[in-house]
Amino acid sequence: MLQAPTQKNYGIAVIANDKIIDWLLPFLESYLATNATLPLYIIPYDDNISLTRKAAEIYGVTVVDPDSVALDALAKRLYPLSPGHRRRLRKFLSLALPLDEVIYLDVDIVLFRDMREMFGRLEAGKAEFIVAAQTSENDFVYNKKRADYDFLREALTFNDGFFLTSNRLLSLQDFYDIIDRDEKIFHRVRERGGLYAQPVTNFVVHRKGLKVLSFWDWVEGASGESFYKAEGVTFDAEGPRDHCGNKIYFAHWSGMKDAHLMGQRAFDAAWRDFSQKAHARAKF
Repeated sequence: MLQAPTQKNYGIAVIANDKIIDWLLPFLESYLATNATLPLYIIPYDDNISLTRKAAEIYGVTVVDPDSVALDALAKRLYPLSPGHRRRLRKFLSLALPLDEVIYLDVDIVLFRDMREMFGRLEAGKAEFIVAAQTSENDFVYNKKRADYDFLREALTFNDGFFLTSNRLLSLQDFYDIIDRDEKIFHRVRERGGLYAQPVTNFVVHRKGLKVLSFWDWVEGASGESFYKAEGVTFDAEGPRDHCGNKIYFAHWSGMKDAHLMGQRAFDAAWRDFSQKAHARAKF
């Protein structure tokens, strides 16, 4: 007798705390409007999450309490002088969630379209790690010493504020194993600057040799645009489109960044609408 296909579990993960509640609420409102059929997991950035827990209850999403001891120890080892920032590595706990595939998102994002079509197509050796935005050589990933290493020389560097992968392709244990083995190389090639998780994500993905694909190669008609200062953006009944007419799925760093420019940029009105609805719903 033929067996029924196994049901796959897909979902979205973010990290958050009360310090960024004014970003979390618009994100949750946009999630409710576009992706409420997907489970959403909030990973605590730290213990300051009383409002975060209230917001999660209001929106029907899950705050998880994963064991972060080993990951926090790794973060301290890599960034001993940056206790206030190294918890950003907790985004890797998204790989320990009970999901077959996960989309990780930074919480300073608002969503415009259903993400479900992205799931179910990852394949070893062909499509293993999906990213939304490539980075330039000066975007705090690697320094010029990357040229000394074959696995980094031509690697596609990326912003890790969005990624789609599976823990059967990239696991939390991979981060421990690769850093244990190649920590000296990591410190030699990483660009010093204001980012902490992003160089680690890139290094582990590249050292493992994962096949990285860009968003617009993954979803037909998708735009690679998500920058909050994007120009030429138009909105129709389905959501925003870039200057070529391709579908924009989310906006990153939207809302309060450069507050004196609020209202002058493509996504400001949408962010403000999500924010107002969220504060009215949450009542805090």
